[in-house]
This record gives sequence, structure tokens and C-alpha cells, in this order.
Amino acid sequence: MSPRPTRGMVLAAGLGLRMRPITLEIPKPLVPVAGRTMLDRALDHLAAAGVPDPVVNAHWLPDRIRSHLAGRPGITLSFEPELLETGGGVAKALPLLGDRPFYVVNSDIIWTDGAVPALARLADAWDDARMDALLLLVPTAQAVGYDGDGDFFVDAEGVPRRRQPREVAPTLFSGVQILSPRLFADAPAGAFSLNLLYDRALEEGRLFALIHDGRWFHVGTPAALPEVEAALARQDPQ
Repeated sequence: MSPRPTRGMVLAAGLGLRMRPITLEIPKPLVPVAGRTMLDRALDHLAAAGVPDPVVNAHWLPDRIRSHLAGRPGITLSFEPELLETGGGVAKALPLLGDRPFYVVNSDIIWTDGAVPALARLADAWDDARMDALLLLVPTAQAVGYDGDGDFFVDAEGVPRRRQPREVAPTLFSGVQILSPRLFADAPAGAFSLNLLYDRALEEGRLFALIHDGRWFHVGTPAALPEVEAALARQDPQ
């Protein structure tokens, strides 16, 4: 069994365009959902998983995020003067994340755990000899606030395959994952999507997936807020 990650990052630099006008004055990670921000929910999950000093990146309204994080000691802010997207944002923060695998969590989603916390399940499934990335996937039928065609098919060994045009896949990427620094070898400079590195890992047989056994919520637009809050009210989030 590989050692569990002790480092982690929350991606919080996005512009939140679909959440406007709310995000004109509040960064999307700080939008309250059922009385608690999505950023705090993500940080709580990391803390419970044994990550005492996470990294949070910021670009849009960074002073609001910096001020909010002042009440949570130990967090390092990775400021992006220019938006670097998911891959570039993590690549910039690599010196803060160390040389071992680490968690990366999106800040525009909410999840609740099953019997075993999702981050612990990912850590238990991580095989450093075989993996450069391990993605937590959600069954589309169980995703609240999502109406797309899914992202991946997954075989019995946990090997994913991307949905092709005109296909409907049964799972979507949750925004929760473990990544190895190896994934970023020869990564491009500047802004790029993590999808670029996922595809390379897929080709090399080093991308794997785990199916989430709890609940998952996507807060994409202001109209989605009441739906997500009502669903959360039916079960207290963890």
C-alpha cells in the first residue's frame, strides 16, 4: 500500500462566469451554499484526510479569498496574475506540493462521503507504481445539478475510457483526484487544462478511476442554488 497523501490543493481561481451576477462581487468558491462556502467544504474534507497545510490558488477577486482564508491557519495562497486553467494552476503550485502524490479538489462542487470518506478511498486505491492520476468519478444518474452526457466509461480494473462524440457515458469527473508530480513531466508552460495530461496518462496506461459512493452536487448557475440547497437539506453534508 502506498503512503497516503499529506499535501493537497483546492482550485479556486476560476472566473465563475456562469454564476454571474453573484460572482461579480464574490468569488465563486465563496458563494454560500446552505450556509457554508464551497471553499470551506473542500478544505474541511482535506483537513479530515490529514492535509494540514493545503494550497489554494486564486485569480478572480483574490483579496476576498485571502481575507476569507485568514481565519484558517496553515493555508498557502498561490496567486495567479493571469489565469492558468486547471493544469497550469497546479503546475505553478508544484513547488508547494512536494515530491509525492497529492490531492487536488475543485471548489465549485460539493460532495458527501459514503461509509468511508472519498479521499481515504482514493488514498487506499492509489498504486504509485501504476498510477500518475486517480480520478473520482460520479454516476451521472446520481449527480445533482448536472445535465450533461458524462465523461468516462470505466472497466472492472478501474481503467477509464473517454466518451466519444454521440456517446452518453455513465460517469462524470467529480473534480476530486490524486495526482503524482510525474504527471507534470514536460507539461507546457502557462495556461493549460489538466485534460491534456489525463489524455497522455490514458495513452500510457497510467490514468485510473474510482467510482464515488456518496452524494455529489454541482453548483453551476444561480438557478442551481435552490436545487442543491434543497438536496443538501435532505442529508447533512460531511
